[in-house]
Amino acid sequence: MSAYGTIKAPQGSTGPLPVLSYNLPNDLVLTTHPVQGADAPAELIDFLFATFNKEIEDGKTYPQEDQMTRDQFVAYFFSSTTIVAIVSPASVDVASLKTLEDARAGRPWEEVVGGVYYIKPNYPGRSSHNCNAGFIVPPSQRGRKVGYGLAESFLVYAPKLGYKSSVFNLVYSNNVASLRLWDKLGFQRVGLIPKAGRLKTGPNGAEEYVDAVVVYKSFE
Repeated sequence: MSAYGTIKAPQGSTGPLPVLSYNLPNDLVLTTHPVQGADAPAELIDFLFATFNKEIEDGKTYPQEDQMTRDQFVAYFFSSTTIVAIVSPASVDVASLKTLEDARAGRPWEEVVGGVYYIKPNYPGRSSHNCNAGFIVPPSQRGRKVGYGLAESFLVYAPKLGYKSSVFNLVYSNNVASLRLWDKLGFQRVGLIPKAGRLKTGPNGAEEYVDAVVVYKSFE
């Protein structure tokens, strides 16, 4: 659900989305797995739900102020296409990892989930070809270059889903690593919204107003 209500994804998908892989430091590999909400294991959703609510509680990256119920989280994060990334030893046979369970290999979700993001329309109807994405990297996986693999996979999946471009509405200026990543991947900073977020980024978690950057990339 958005300010425009429920938004339909554009037509033009080129078929099933592939599993992709990206090398990480320390002899690890990241594989990205497209899922639909109904296909996501309940324990995985529970873990991601708790992780996202902690991100809201921290108040530094997402605009939501109140924590979500599980149903609200599923509707928000699994209403369109969701990509779940799994961290594995580099020695694994990536070609054999056809499903999330293959990649999980019996390990706890808390140990193996490198990150997750959704892809869905940013605007309705005649502007639904512009997509948006929301990313989460669990704290235990930060510093492993997971974000770069997620971002590169987004540049593969979004065009395959029929989107013509991407618009990130609120990349807060305190999120320096994210802005640097999108710059590196050829995104444009097309706007600045002064004091767009009331975030917990001040001393001892005090709230302060932070600017947000509007980030854009054409897939054509």
